[in-house]
Amino acid sequence: MVQLELPSNLDKLTDPRWRLLIPLLMETGLRITDALHLGQDCIVRDHQNAPYLRYYNRKMKREALVPITEQLEHDLTTRIDAVHREHGVSGILFPRELHNYTGAHPINSSQTFKILNDWTNACDIRNEHGHPVHVTAHQFRHTLGTRLINNDVPQEVVRKILDHSSTEMTAHYARLHDDTVRRHWERARKVDIHGRAAAISDSSALADAAWTKHHLGKVTAALPNGYCGLPLQKSCPHSNACLTCAVFVTTAEFLPQHREQLDHTRGIIERAEKYGQLRIVEMNTKVAENLSTIITALETTDITPTGDQDAR
Repeated sequence: MVQLELPSNLDKLTDPRWRLLIPLLMETGLRITDALHLGQDCIVRDHQNAPYLRYYNRKMKREALVPITEQLEHDLTTRIDAVHREHGVSGILFPRELHNYTGAHPINSSQTFKILNDWTNACDIRNEHGHPVHVTAHQFRHTLGTRLINNDVPQEVVRKILDHSSTEMTAHYARLHDDTVRRHWERARKVDIHGRAAAISDSSALADAAWTKHHLGKVTAALPNGYCGLPLQKSCPHSNACLTCAVFVTTAEFLPQHREQLDHTRGIIERAEKYGQLRIVEMNTKVAENLSTIITALETTDITPTGDQDAR
């Protein structure tokens, strides 16, 4: 999607119909048949003058609205003016070219599939393995739903944007998001304060429970540089002492915070040594040592797990 959304690739859509249709599908998640039947009255505004796209959901057999950006509104308005000049009030936004004097008949969806395929080939779209990919218009709808969930948009809001008939349909995107995040979490190098790998095997019977605990732990004990590994029913007896705590777990995503804190801690030690504050030196030296160990471990790609063998 990042490749497809590049301005240089979108500029390859020289026909104004396709230059409008494909970004519209990307932004709104409309099904292709609903988009092709858009009329000249498709833009509405609320009391705050915010623009919406009005369309007929042919699958649900009902009218629906989806918020749009001002740029898309501008592009739609330009297209509406062009269609009105050519076909009058009866024209729809994407009329077929032949045997369509009034402009009331839309482009055939099969023609759209061919245009989309030709365009993605011209853009030379590749997957992570460098192989050419086949893209369908409906994938834009799935991408929008997944991105909204990934950005923590509530499921009910996503349901309304995509005009799903049930929460179960929207929940599919949340499950995809959870599965993806879990895979990244399980693959990430997780180390404790001693630089030892702290991980439960994917095949462990505890894997699901550990993932649930990790989710709840993020909610109940938010840390700026890692995760608390304490059982949820236990309270922490320490006060901001995670970097000397045996159940502290962190990953490479927190490397910038660790490096920044190490520099800060070394500065504290240097100033404390200058003024003879030995207790401060003692307290922060252990933190600095653990930070150095953590950073080295996270920067090393070859870490052999040494976790609880009974949990595997």
